Amino acid sequence: MESMNAQSSMAHNARTMQTKRVKWKDINWIIAESYVNRLQVRIVKAVQKDKWRLVKRLQKLITNSFYAKAIAVKRVITNKGKHTPGIDKVVWETDEDKSKAIEKLDTSKYHAQPLRRVYIEKYGKKEKRPLGIPTMQDRAMQGLMLLALEPVAETTADRVSFGFRRNRSAQDAMEYIFKLLARKTSPQWILEGDIKGCFDHISHEWMLGNIPTDKRIMRQFLKCGYVDRRTLFPTEEGSPQGGLISPTYANLTLDGMEELLLKKYSASSTGYTHPNYNKEKVHLCRYADDFIVTAENRETLLEIQQTIEKFMEERGLKLSDEMLAQRKPMHSLTTGCGKCCGNGQREGIPERERNGLRTDTGIPREIGSGHSGRIKQSYTR
Repeated sequence: MESMNAQSSMAHNARTMQTKRVKWKDINWIIAESYVNRLQVRIVKAVQKDKWRLVKRLQKLITNSFYAKAIAVKRVITNKGKHTPGIDKVVWETDEDKSKAIEKLDTSKYHAQPLRRVYIEKYGKKEKRPLGIPTMQDRAMQGLMLLALEPVAETTADRVSFGFRRNRSAQDAMEYIFKLLARKTSPQWILEGDIKGCFDHISHEWMLGNIPTDKRIMRQFLKCGYVDRRTLFPTEEGSPQGGLISPTYANLTLDGMEELLLKKYSASSTGYTHPNYNKEKVHLCRYADDFIVTAENRETLLEIQQTIEKFMEERGLKLSDEMLAQRKPMHSLTTGCGKCCGNGQREGIPERERNGLRTDTGIPREIGSGHSGRIKQSYTR
């Protein structure tokens, strides 16, 4: 009863602030984050129960909330690009600018401005990576829509997806791969996959038809175009790199790959899917647009490659030819052969690492079993 009263009180405060102008310094950030967090938890529960109409209503509550708008503006002015303007050359520096920015975040009247195109170096490659820099106002709107979309993305995400997600990192992906390959019974073949220009080639039609968010706002993000050398270019495909919400769009597009492989290679005779029913030792690990798939033999990997290519084709994507290499892991990565690795021990690996991960990293040992519980923890304090 007390929690319901507290929630109704926060909702009343949010409506009151919506109707009157509030100074930036007067915003209570603890109340703001608690209010948005409660709505996000409700979205997670609604997604788990397949109540998509309720999800849509709750998302609208977030995007129309004063507190959510304030948090979106705060995120823009506290990240690394806070001094990087878009094509309008506007940067929010004063408290007055920030308060006005909150007032301008109106989803019913929103129109995105074109992106400012810049190029950055690609590690280990000659070509440069194109980035699209949105204006401060567009970044804030993306942050606002992300507050409503992220709970859905985290709840429906693949268990083995590690890139651009809360409480996950590249080190988690490394740990998961290590556990897959560091046993005597580990799979012996690996398919390394990289998607060719993932962000630049995702189908707009697929995203608009399958991502549960405000379609009008999403279309504004995707179709805004970009300015390069004082020339305006249209964007017919892809989600621009440089936007706050683009990594989440990419993850939602690629989610489903794990379920596809589970149904094909880890299904029991009754149709129940579980990683333990996996005679071919097929495992997936994905970090953003890079992934690996393991299998017991080369023929299975070639079959998986064709399956993934069809999956990508539906989304307007293709695999990079240079990354499609099947190779057998060196036996020194597994438990050793007993001849050159010394009594079956992994060569070059300290004793504390031989039966699992390093004990001094501070990372939980059971990476694969605890992710479902992280969904709710991400939106509770």
